[in-house]
Amino acid sequence: MLVNASRFRAAHAPEWERLDAIIRQIERRSIRAVSQEDLLALPVLYRTALSSLSVARETSLDRALTDYLEQLCTRAYFQLYGVQTSAWTQLKRFFVHGWPAAVQSLWRETLVSLLLTVAGAVVGYLIVRGDAAWFFAIVGDGMAGGRDPSASVETLRKTIYATEQQNALATFAAYLFTHNAQIAIFSFALGFAFAVPTALLITYNGMMLGAFMAVFVPKGLGIGFTGWIMIHGTTELFAIILSGAAGFRIGTAIAFPGRRTRGDAAVAAGQTGAVAMAGTVVMLLVAGMLEGIGRQVLTDDLTRYAIGTAMLIGWLLYFYLPRKSDATAAG
Repeated sequence: MLVNASRFRAAHAPEWERLDAIIRQIERRSIRAVSQEDLLALPVLYRTALSSLSVARETSLDRALTDYLEQLCTRAYFQLYGVQTSAWTQLKRFFVHGWPAAVQSLWRETLVSLLLTVAGAVVGYLIVRGDAAWFFAIVGDGMAGGRDPSASVETLRKTIYATEQQNALATFAAYLFTHNAQIAIFSFALGFAFAVPTALLITYNGMMLGAFMAVFVPKGLGIGFTGWIMIHGTTELFAIILSGAAGFRIGTAIAFPGRRTRGDAAVAAGQTGAVAMAGTVVMLLVAGMLEGIGRQVLTDDLTRYAIGTAMLIGWLLYFYLPRKSDATAAG
């Protein structure tokens, strides 16, 4: 059957144009901007456009008309059956469900990462206490910033309490934040190498913490240093531990893919790890703000301990407190 393209277009153009106008309104504004009458007409107009497309293909109408109908039907299909969520809704879903769920699923890897951090801290502390020369091998001059075994008690005290040394403290804080951010990123990114680099980085980060403790504790400043670390460290270290856990998930999936191919296992693990890793960026930013507050405003040990403990409890409740799933919440 031959169909005249001009007559065909003239007969159905009003319906196509109305469908196009409705879709444009949804695309430019939102579905709330569409009237009730147009919403009810949308599926009918979509089916009519599909029918017109079928006729155009069967009867070999001009290519321009066929292309127009294909694009119109594709746009209409997306608006009818596609995911209609705003950026705000997706962001809310990430923080309410996506991120905590990803972290919960990594609880085994998180425990391993925590144990490696603690073990590294213990080893770093014991090594430096046994031989102070090991401090620079573990920490290095840039990170130490004068906080080394040769520093006097007064010098060390000023680094955690004095507010007049803002420039020096700000420099050290920036260096510390950059270092921890790099540890977090590399712990995740290098997980593909069977998680071996991830384990080494997490352990090394713990050793650095232990090395610093070996400097402050013998000089009676362990409580003060711990308080200075806690105000931002509970968040920062937690972020690094989670980054390591994400790296472990990828590494173990590649090493032990089970019945899946290594590629499929890596992709599945990477999706979970990427969600957890995206959240750790937020944690590092929060830790940076807390460090600034602790350095500039709060010098009382009790207050620092209280804030650090509150942050840790807050993160634990946020990640591990049972909550309704998306489906349950929607119902």
